[in-house]
Amino acid sequence: MLEEVERWLERRSWSTADRPLDRLLAAKRAMGPAGTVSVVLPALNEEATVGAIVGEIRRELMSEAAPLVDELVVMDSGSTDRTAEVAERAGARVVHRDTVLPRIPAVPGKGEVLWRSLMATSGEIVCFVDADLRDFDASFVYGIVGPLLTDPEVHLVKAMYDRPLEAGGTVVPAGGGRVTELVARPLLNLHWPQLAGFVQPLGGEYAARRALLERLPFPVGYGVELGMLVDALACVGLDALAQVDVGVRHHRHQDSHALGRMAATIYRTAQVRLARAAMVRPVLTQFDRGPEGGFEPRVHEVVVEERPPMITVPEYAARRAA
Repeated sequence: MLEEVERWLERRSWSTADRPLDRLLAAKRAMGPAGTVSVVLPALNEEATVGAIVGEIRRELMSEAAPLVDELVVMDSGSTDRTAEVAERAGARVVHRDTVLPRIPAVPGKGEVLWRSLMATSGEIVCFVDADLRDFDASFVYGIVGPLLTDPEVHLVKAMYDRPLEAGGTVVPAGGGRVTELVARPLLNLHWPQLAGFVQPLGGEYAARRALLERLPFPVGYGVELGMLVDALACVGLDALAQVDVGVRHHRHQDSHALGRMAATIYRTAQVRLARAAMVRPVLTQFDRGPEGGFEPRVHEVVVEERPPMITVPEYAARRAA
């Protein structure tokens, strides 16, 4: 590990206990408008979990006693279940992907709704939380928002956590994050060794200053977390990045084919940043057992379309200037 990264781990890695909530509330008051916080939950068919997450945030971080979060938005990515209804009933403002910047046709993907969420929110600190978390605790939010409220030199904070793999009644304590260990971590260590200290580089829980996010391109799919981390390093430098230990993350696990598609997208996102050149054939072939007993190929396009920095979008620039 680079000496620079070793020093960074000592200087920029914390736990939620390092910044109690009362300290953060005082820091937020002192910051005024610069301390406004928006929480965004990107959601696609998450009716089973989104309500509990929204309810926890509203009870613990949007009460009169603890008004840390100013805005709670669920960005619906085209759900066909009751995600929007459940989220609204729990107290979130639900914004449908297609209603934001309608002149730009929406494409499927997590990064797409995160990018559009900048237009749909107003906080100067934006916190992203995946909507499929179970046993969610408010510390996931105030843990990663905390450094942004207390240290002006920090611009982006990732959550770090244990990620157990739960399958068939068996729990492997550190078995989750397979794409991280098999794809993202090797890529970062080999090509961006300054980022080797991040425990969960692909984690969906992170917070950043709007002034940084609006300057970054957003890969529209699963490559958004890796792309954002690499681009933020180039934009503000390693010392402006940090991570906070929030404990344990429980969530729904993807099947192996979905993980393969995710891995291919992340790899392509990394390759674009390495070369900014035309890619080798951007498709992934996977195999399913067919009805006749043989294996049948399934070909998937590896999409890594990106949205431009939000500050370059005329509608957003006009709103910020108003």
